[in-house]
Amino acid sequence: MNQSSPQQNEAALHAVDYWQVIKNRYGIILLTLLLVFMTAAVITYVMPKKYESTATIEVKPRASGMSPLGSMMNEASGAARTTPQFFGTEFEKIKSSNSLTKVVQNLELVNKWGVDKETAVQILKGIVGTQNIRGTDLISITVRHTNKEDARDVVAEVAHSYKAYRSEIENRDAEKALYELNKAVRDQEDKVEERRKVLSQIVKTKGIIYKGQDSFYGQSGVDEDQGARNALQTYNQLEQEKVQLETQINSLLKYDSDQLMVYAAGLELPDNIIRNLYPQYLDAKRQADGLKINGLGDRHPTVMAAAEQIKTMKRQLDEGVVNLRATLQARLGMASDRLMSVKVMKDDTREDAIKRGLDAQDYVDAKRDFETDQQLLQQLRLKLIGETITKKMPDESIEIHEEPQIAQGPSSPNVTLNLVLGGVVGLIFGIGIAFFLEYLDTSVKSLEDVERYLQVAVLAVIPKDVGVLYKQSGMSPDAEAYRILRTNIEFNRKNPEDNAITLVSGGAGEGKSTTLINLAYICAQGGYTTLMIDADLRRPRLHTFLDINNSVGLTNYLTTELMLEDVILQTPVENLYFMPSGILPADAAGILNSRRMSELIQDVKQRFDLVLVDSPPILGVSDASVLASEVDLTIIVVQHRKLPRNMLMRVKQAVENVGGQIIGVVLNNVDVRSDSQYQYYTSYYTYYAPSEAQVGPPVNSASKPAKATVAASASNDSELY
Repeated sequence: MNQSSPQQNEAALHAVDYWQVIKNRYGIILLTLLLVFMTAAVITYVMPKKYESTATIEVKPRASGMSPLGSMMNEASGAARTTPQFFGTEFEKIKSSNSLTKVVQNLELVNKWGVDKETAVQILKGIVGTQNIRGTDLISITVRHTNKEDARDVVAEVAHSYKAYRSEIENRDAEKALYELNKAVRDQEDKVEERRKVLSQIVKTKGIIYKGQDSFYGQSGVDEDQGARNALQTYNQLEQEKVQLETQINSLLKYDSDQLMVYAAGLELPDNIIRNLYPQYLDAKRQADGLKINGLGDRHPTVMAAAEQIKTMKRQLDEGVVNLRATLQARLGMASDRLMSVKVMKDDTREDAIKRGLDAQDYVDAKRDFETDQQLLQQLRLKLIGETITKKMPDESIEIHEEPQIAQGPSSPNVTLNLVLGGVVGLIFGIGIAFFLEYLDTSVKSLEDVERYLQVAVLAVIPKDVGVLYKQSGMSPDAEAYRILRTNIEFNRKNPEDNAITLVSGGAGEGKSTTLINLAYICAQGGYTTLMIDADLRRPRLHTFLDINNSVGLTNYLTTELMLEDVILQTPVENLYFMPSGILPADAAGILNSRRMSELIQDVKQRFDLVLVDSPPILGVSDASVLASEVDLTIIVVQHRKLPRNMLMRVKQAVENVGGQIIGVVLNNVDVRSDSQYQYYTSYYTYYAPSEAQVGPPVNSASKPAKATVAASASNDSELY
């Protein structure tokens, strides 16, 4: 048999149906819930009652005063004081040892509580609570104590002590800041004086004349060097004039006579006679040409006079060009000489201007440093005045808005909350225990467990609290389970002649005897002649169900020469016969393991349709193993959720070791109300059961004889089998 499969599916089997586990173990859950709930109630009852008082205060960030760098610094400093950690920091200050020590001293808690100062401070840390009221800048201070007056006094003193403690810190910080500010003012005054001396020395040494107001970023106010700029401008003009003269001279040398006159006529020079003479020359030539056109010859006096005039003008133009060239040469020389002198003057003036510029820059830098330090000194003095005024003004950074009152009733323990928590915890703990026990429980819980571990079929599922059927009035719905068992026995036995069946179980109290008598009753109702043999020679029970004397029976037959008819009794139920156990022997196993017992089994098999043999628990004694070897078939009765699986496997091995043949398992005493998975197998019992109107009156066992012979049945085997 493969043993690895059950181990692999173990986790899955325990997590199939959580609700089913809760239903099966609701008793443990309820017990655990009750115990935890009662424990919470007792603890709540014995807990000391505490009273709570509350004070509401407002903690304002300390004003930062004036900043030497102006309002921007003020805003930044104020924002830094209200950080997200502001209230958390104040909470720690409220519960600090320095603040709570004042409370201990002011209320004389050392004498009142009978403890030392350190212990009193630690007690206060444990009972003082702080909380920021949502959506506001208010802080709620609470104190819980067994004495309502002490709670009120302590929380009031905590608020006032914290206020005094914070005032001390702020005054100390203010004194320190004022001292440092005074020191900074004195140091700045010394620095400004040094800057003033340096500036005066530069003015005297450099000979700088200051005009107007100096601007921090604008013009310096010092005289600029106009001579250097004028010299540079003159030099540039002379150089441009020289270049122009050189260009004009080069042009006069380049052109021929006619072109030279045209070019010279266009020059705007003060001594340029060509500019006026050249147009007259051109006009005279046009007039001479007009005379010739009119028919006058070259010898005509008028033509000759005009020619002479043109010649004279031409000579004058040539002389004018020569004179113009000489004039330009002279002017070029003069311009060159002047340019050289202006260049020398320009260079000298530039050096002086550079020196004066450097002196002016030293002055500007010194004056800027002086004015910067002077401005900073002014700001520090304003800051000092502001801090001095602020220190003199009362600063209420802590304001108490609500004074504590004496509590009207205890705030703890919270009975409702504790009981609810106790119930919830008990329920959770109970469910946890239920699942833990379910995990530890290795008993058979389902049909699948039986088939998985025993590898045999489940013949029937018997509901819980089924009694003896033949004593019940009418047709009980529980009988349907035994009809299913009877039918499954018929179809699961391979040989129709195998009609001797014993019922075994692993331990006592699993319902084996009840199952046997009810099965016998159902088989008898179905027309089978059925014999019940009580072979449990340790603790027989079948006779108690039938109210029959147990003095004569199986042991008497096996140990004496009694006839079979003397020990088999007919029950009040038709077709149902019973063999009691008889007097209990000393060696039950020896009596059962005998040739006469084997002959008995073979004999009753021929006489009856069905022989059912009751046996003791197979794991306790060896009697059941002997019976399993004598009969044809063995049925294992397993009580639901009782024995561990390994014990059931030992039951199967015990039967197989003696050569017994297991036909199947009866799963007995199943609580179908809690185990919903079995309702499929049992819910139709009531639906298909006949009503009382269809069934006759019940059989009265007292109305029939308790003993009968089987001679008639023995004489006619065909009627018995």
